[in-house]
Amino acid sequence: MVKEMEKVKVEVSYTGNNYSAHIPILPGCVTTGNSLAEIRKHVEEIVPFHIEGMREDNDEYPPIFDGEHEFIYKLSAEALINEFSGIFTKAALSRVTGINERQLWHYAAGVRHPRRVQQQRIVDGLHKLGKELLSVEL
Repeated sequence: MVKEMEKVKVEVSYTGNNYSAHIPILPGCVTTGNSLAEIRKHVEEIVPFHIEGMREDNDEYPPIFDGEHEFIYKLSAEALINEFSGIFTKAALSRVTGINERQLWHYAAGVRHPRRVQQQRIVDGLHKLGKELLSVEL
């Protein structure tokens, strides 16, 4: 039986000019970037450095970092909408989620934060779109 790789959650938010990320199980391990790709690159670089420093100082750290692990990026609504705005418009996102376009603008700007139900509608709409795209062949 193949052992599934352990997952480490990285929480990503959008600050209006860039993205910031932190790893809840590693307090003090934070980074910023201009895009999600840059955040991913930084996380891959800083976590080993952070863990190495903790080891050298004989500090306790989560044992998940002693084995194989992968980072799972949990984006805030603002981060998700802004990161993918170059791929789809608010109008397109409105069509796949059923959420009013104006409301999506509020979420993207951080004026309002979606309730859990709205967050799930966004995720479900994107997953549905992803499945539809995966079923296409040329």
